Formats: sequence, structure tokens, C-alpha cells
Amino acid sequence: MEQFPLWGTLVNTGTVILGSFFGLLIHLISKKGKLSSPRYAEVSESIMKGLGLAVVMVGIGGALKGVINDAVTDAVVSPDLLVGGLSSENTIITILSIVLGVLVGGLIDIDRWVNLLGKKVETLFNRNQAAASVHVPVAQGFVSASLLFCVGSMTIVGSIQSGLSGNHDLLYTKSMLDFVSSIILSSTMGVGVLLSSVFVLVFQGGIALVSYLAGQGLSTAVIDTMSSVGSVLIVGLGLNVMGVTKLKIMNYLPAVFFPIALVPLWDWIVGLIVK
Repeated sequence: MEQFPLWGTLVNTGTVILGSFFGLLIHLISKKGKLSSPRYAEVSESIMKGLGLAVVMVGIGGALKGVINDAVTDAVVSPDLLVGGLSSENTIITILSIVLGVLVGGLIDIDRWVNLLGKKVETLFNRNQAAASVHVPVAQGFVSASLLFCVGSMTIVGSIQSGLSGNHDLLYTKSMLDFVSSIILSSTMGVGVLLSSVFVLVFQGGIALVSYLAGQGLSTAVIDTMSSVGSVLIVGLGLNVMGVTKLKIMNYLPAVFFPIALVPLWDWIVGLIVK
């Protein structure tokens, strides 16, 4: 079942739904529209940072997987090559992809455009709400939760990995983050947060499905290297969640796609040298 490209998205959608129900239950029990307990906030922050550590672990595991696989493959060909495992094809192309990806992403400044898009959606919603002169808590909860759950690098990278290689680890970790967030949001913003699960399913599932279809025409080496690059970005995501760094991961996103060109180019150059 885990090989199903949308499995990670389905799990994520399920946790948003479950968390929203818990939040609505807390809202009904407390008879308040907010949870202001300092102790509750402290526990929530600790959970987020703990999950950030889990994200780092997932990223390191994925990055090392490519290196180890290359080292084992080289060792099968020639035991002497095992020593050079850390300078393997996968690692070199991963580094080149990140350098080129950050160069392109930084010049375009993808992070800035994504943030502007989020702000425009919020502004448009607020303008429509003001024009109607009516308080619309359901719409507010839906928009806010949808932006939180879907407009972010963890969504993009996780969905791409999920679709390309069937590795849902990042979406599993994101699911836990969204579970906690949906409890907090729905306890303050109501049923609109629950409805945002539909947007999570469509948006995240769409990226995973496109990645899956695109990956059908790619070689195993390309997919493995793309996954390695994605794993490096996941480490950055985890450090951001923990508050250790403030990397603009969206600007690193183009790096995931560079192996599509770099792996065949590398093989062509190696072929010329061997000849």
C-alpha cells in the first residue's frame, strides 16, 4: 500500500481531519474560542521541535542511503572502490545539483514569490470579508489552515519524494506537525480548518501524482539522485522547524530537478574518459 503514490497525502489528510475533530471537541468543552494556557503553548512548541528532530533524522537517513547504495554498488564492481564511496557519483551530482539549484532559485527568489502569493490570498480574503461586512469564521479558518498546511517547502519536497520514489517519510512527519497544528487552529477558528483537509488532498495529491507520472520516464539513477537532493533539503527543513536556521528552502527547490540533466551528462563524460 505504501507504494501507492498518494498514500502519504492520504495519511496527511487523515491527520488533519482527526486533529480538527480533537480541536473542535476542545473548543466545545472549554466554551472558549482560544487556548491561552502558557503550559499548553510550551508543550506545543516542544512537540514541534521534537518533530523537527525527526525531520532531520529522515533527511540524513535519505541522504546517506544514496551514498551507501553507491558505495555498495562500487564495491561489487571492485572492492578497492569502497574507500571512495563518499565521493561517489550520487554524492557529486547531489552537490552540483544543490549549488546550481540554489543559484537558479536565488536569482528567481522563489521563496519571495511564494510568500507574496500567500499574502495576496489573505489580502483578497480580508477585502471580500470587509466588503460583505460579515464575519465569516469558516472561510477564515479554511484559508488560514490551507495556507499553513500547503504553502511551504515541506509540502512540495515531501509530495515530490512521495510520488517519485514512494518514500512517504517526510509526509508522515509533516502529518504529525499538521495534526498538532490542526488541533490548535480548529480550537480557535472552528470547522473551516476541518474543510481545509480537502485542499490538502487536492493540492498535495496533485503534486505527488504529477511527480509519479513524470518519474515513469526517468532512470533509477536519476530518481535516486533526485531523492538524495530532496533528503538534503529535508535536513534544512528540520533545522528550520527547530529554529536552528532560517533557510529559504523554496529557493533550493530547483536543485531537485537538476539530476534529470546532470546524471546523463555525468554518464556521457565518464563514457568519454573510459574510452
